[in-house]
Amino acid sequence: MQYTETAGGVVVNEKGLVLVVNQNNNSWSLPKGHVDEGETKLEAAVREIYEESGVRNLEFIKELGNYERFRIGLDGGEDKSELKKIYMFLFKTKQEALKPLDPTNPEARWIKKEKVAELLTHKKDKEFFLSVMDGI
Repeated sequence: MQYTETAGGVVVNEKGLVLVVNQNNNSWSLPKGHVDEGETKLEAAVREIYEESGVRNLEFIKELGNYERFRIGLDGGEDKSELKKIYMFLFKTKQEALKPLDPTNPEARWIKKEKVAELLTHKKDKEFFLSVMDGI
């Protein structure tokens, strides 16, 4: 089993809406991805948010902690070949236009905070979001 570190964020716009991204047309998550060699976790989070949503104008607010989960497989189930440690950060943005650059993340949306957990595909992503939602 491969063990990887990923980083991403909860991004909130001026209307209080939260950014979610679609991966491979089969799952929804908060924007995140692998930490590249030489990158800090915060730098990786900013880069991944930009690649998966087109949002570049980010204001770092605080660290939200981390959790572990298996990657989502192509069938939407758990792919136990990769265990991810996911570091999450809270950001605010004034940018509203969304334009994903990453072809494997074809869609990004702003949605109400109260609807985020029910849209997220992975159970651990839902649990994490619900655990930090009140602090957003």
